Amino acid sequence: MGKYEILTAADMAETDRRTIVECDITMSTLMGNAGTAVARFIERSYPEASRLLFLCGKGNNGGDGIVAAKVLAVTGHREITIAILGEVSDLKETPTAELRALMAAAPHVTVVGMKEGSLPEAESFDLIVDAIVGTGFKPPLKGLGAEIRDRVALLRTPVVAVDLPSGWDADSTEQKSPDAFRADAVVTFTAPKLAHVFGALTRGNVFGPVVVAGIGSPDAVIASSGNLHWGGASKTIAEMPRNVNSNKGKFGHVLLVGGSYGTAGAPSMSALAAMRTGAGLVTAAVPDSIVNLVAQIAPELMIAPLTQGDEGAVDLRNLDRLDVLMKRISVVAIGPGLSTKGEASEFARQLVAKTTVPMVIDADALNAFDVTRTHFLDGVGRTIVLTPHPGEFARLTGLTVKEVEADRINLARAFATKHQVTLVLKGWRTLIAHPDGSIAVNTTGNPSMAKGGSGDILTGIVAAMLAQFPDNIAEAVEAAVYLHGLAGDFAAHAMDEHTVLATDTVANLSDAFRYRTRDEDGFTWITGLNKR
Repeated sequence: MGKYEILTAADMAETDRRTIVECDITMSTLMGNAGTAVARFIERSYPEASRLLFLCGKGNNGGDGIVAAKVLAVTGHREITIAILGEVSDLKETPTAELRALMAAAPHVTVVGMKEGSLPEAESFDLIVDAIVGTGFKPPLKGLGAEIRDRVALLRTPVVAVDLPSGWDADSTEQKSPDAFRADAVVTFTAPKLAHVFGALTRGNVFGPVVVAGIGSPDAVIASSGNLHWGGASKTIAEMPRNVNSNKGKFGHVLLVGGSYGTAGAPSMSALAAMRTGAGLVTAAVPDSIVNLVAQIAPELMIAPLTQGDEGAVDLRNLDRLDVLMKRISVVAIGPGLSTKGEASEFARQLVAKTTVPMVIDADALNAFDVTRTHFLDGVGRTIVLTPHPGEFARLTGLTVKEVEADRINLARAFATKHQVTLVLKGWRTLIAHPDGSIAVNTTGNPSMAKGGSGDILTGIVAAMLAQFPDNIAEAVEAAVYLHGLAGDFAAHAMDEHTVLATDTVANLSDAFRYRTRDEDGFTWITGLNKR
């Protein structure tokens, strides 16, 4: 799939312009392809809906809706009503042409103009299609648009949004937009915009579908001015079949260093996740006092006992002991359950300083560093992946959590480029910032994963992906983050979100690996699960 650029509204306008000028593709063709895609999505997702209401604006978004209505009218036995905001004569040129084509092909379709207070009885329809305004609109909705929004909000009728829920700013990175239409599904075109990846646009169990359909613009004219892309595109790296002539040595050896007295679960979960993600071999290096507990997680797990101090944490004597073990290791993951007691933090600092194989640094290993020690996290000439939550990142940057959350993209990019590391900044829409300044945005995951152990699972998945794909660091990390959240989405669909445990994500990793983000109808699923 390659990089899947995330666009601003201006980027999208430029993409359309270049498509028309440089590629000799007309606006009418783009609109036709967009409307056909919407119709195709409705046919497959709402096959039982027989009475459809299309709410259409006067511009190109309304034109997309008109085309969709035409396709559905001539290919199925549906009762379709098109309600135009304002007078029908107010439609712009291309939507007007599409309406004429619709009336010629399907004269039975009802077309009405709306004024304030004249909205059709929307509760009598099986499906509402929101095609009022799209990417080019700047909020807030006013007048008739706002009135219709408030009416629709009171209904239980499902809503499919064309391009964006009307009233949502395409350039918004906010999770919510109280002034926008509600939506159960969103069909957008060409590439996701900022709002599609950062906004919770849809309701439903986990999140409803947000899908992207190609409508004719070639990749060469699609460019993100913000150097952002969708992390889910990298999942294809995990879909390649393994060579039939394979052995465990070809898929890497992960060394998981962590644990302390009382925290045996953290390294156990990381190790289990690494094994389930496909690493050829996994060794857990943990203190003597928890060796027997960690070993019980799976018989396939190998154990390297570490000496410990009086407080049950690893001590500095282990640095020399790990030198021998490190000679056969592909990736080191350090931190889960490590503790900050005794010599544990100094042990983490020294191990990071001397290790040249790829490292994943998480949890208490991250807490061993603060803003005065980040120069030790130098990724020049080696691979370092940091996986902080906002609190841990605040410690690394000397900022408050509030300051981190207010400027996540710029802060993550600045840290990754300065230290030449890959930074996985967890949170609502986890960011994967790369040393070259590019940032991937992850769109999987849900509130059921707000449980202890989720970060430990992610550490194991990232380490295993790095072990298997050492020459594709960026894609391996992006795919790992996506798979982790996707497994959590499958778990939340199978269970009540209150009951999901971190280990349930591991149990659903097989479904995550088998899942395809691009379906047989050409839709790329940004959020939601394609259950077909």
